[in-house]
Amino acid sequence: MIKRSFLGVKKPVLKYDFVESEGKEPEQLPRPSSVVLLLDEPLDSTRINLVKTGDQVRENEKIYLYKNSREYVISPIQGEITSIESYPGEFGDIGTYLVVEKSDHERSGDTKTDVVESLAGPSLDTAEKYLKTLPGAPPFDVLAEKGSDIHTIVITGFDPDLMATTRRYFLSNLKEELKEGIRVLKDLTHVPKVAVTVPETVEDRPGFEGMQLMIISGAYPEALPLMIMKNHLNITVPPGKSCVDMGVCFISAEAVIAMARAFRDKTPSFEKVVTVTGKDGSRKTIKAMIGTRISEVFKALNININENDRVIINGPMQGFATFTLSHPVQPSMDSIIVQDVDDIQHISDYPCINCGNCIKICPANIPVNLLVRRLEANMFEDAAEKFDLQSCIECGLCSYVCTARIPLFQYIRLGKHELLQMKAEAETEERNG
Repeated sequence: MIKRSFLGVKKPVLKYDFVESEGKEPEQLPRPSSVVLLLDEPLDSTRINLVKTGDQVRENEKIYLYKNSREYVISPIQGEITSIESYPGEFGDIGTYLVVEKSDHERSGDTKTDVVESLAGPSLDTAEKYLKTLPGAPPFDVLAEKGSDIHTIVITGFDPDLMATTRRYFLSNLKEELKEGIRVLKDLTHVPKVAVTVPETVEDRPGFEGMQLMIISGAYPEALPLMIMKNHLNITVPPGKSCVDMGVCFISAEAVIAMARAFRDKTPSFEKVVTVTGKDGSRKTIKAMIGTRISEVFKALNININENDRVIINGPMQGFATFTLSHPVQPSMDSIIVQDVDDIQHISDYPCINCGNCIKICPANIPVNLLVRRLEANMFEDAAEKFDLQSCIECGLCSYVCTARIPLFQYIRLGKHELLQMKAEAETEERNG
């Protein structure tokens, strides 16, 4: 729930929705006849493809685009690859999508896939090689990295953005499976400290025995990783560093349970739980196969999408608006929000009026009004060195309170991206002499 104060001298107060889902099962959507699988890797005509249109794939088959590729997807259905195309990602990055049409045609060879055979022996190496695409997008690449100094794992049972109750569904309804997942995670990683974030409303409830809890207040953005680092672990992440750099890895409750199920059942799961909010504010928790187009989600829920309506993936504060209803349900997708075109707050090209709202509400105490002037002028290094660009925790509160409706959050994310690009280019030039 989002509440604005009527008094301009007070900060706006944003509250997480403490919607209880005790005993309520998500609505199961029908299995789709085709799936869209996304790979964070561009098509490259100079490399030899491992897959092409017309290839038959088996259920649970691991798919790479090229030899030596690190990115992979696992097909949740048996079928034929009917399309391999590029798609635009954030900041101009290009990825690849594959469409797999369901088919009963059997491909010659063993009936078991490498994925299923490998799950017979639980290990962190197996998890990294075969389970990164589980629901919840578990960060096994981080946990399995050689020389990793991870000393704390934080399992998020509390959704970090607003208008989502996906992670709390697993926390409220599947405590025993979560405990089993924690046991498996400890056995695989040998990380000494594992804690679970829970909303303050469930602190005294039964069922959490044996879990180390971090009680999160109802005020946004207390559930964001950087806020948890500061308030619960007494670790301040330096500008330009990440939680992982400080030895802390975050993983969702859904991912932990999906991992435990995969090793227990010797097969990966493809059922993703998602919170869907319609134009009227009504909310429903659904379970859909990874790769299902969101157009099919809306059809199943009788949500009508008109031209220029906005569809937001993963929360109103930190999420992004998708430009196509063919966007698939992804392992990392916790929520979908639909806004009617008449309810959309549009951005403007008005200049900053120095109202100070962004400064008052910023959890990191950044001079946002001064920072944005540098970002608008593409002075990214100056923004980082003099106005704390890298200290931003990307909560989106500055954009929410901006009187001039300047897209501050987008400017900041773009500025950070440009800094990374500049750093990478400088390192390349140095290597090349």
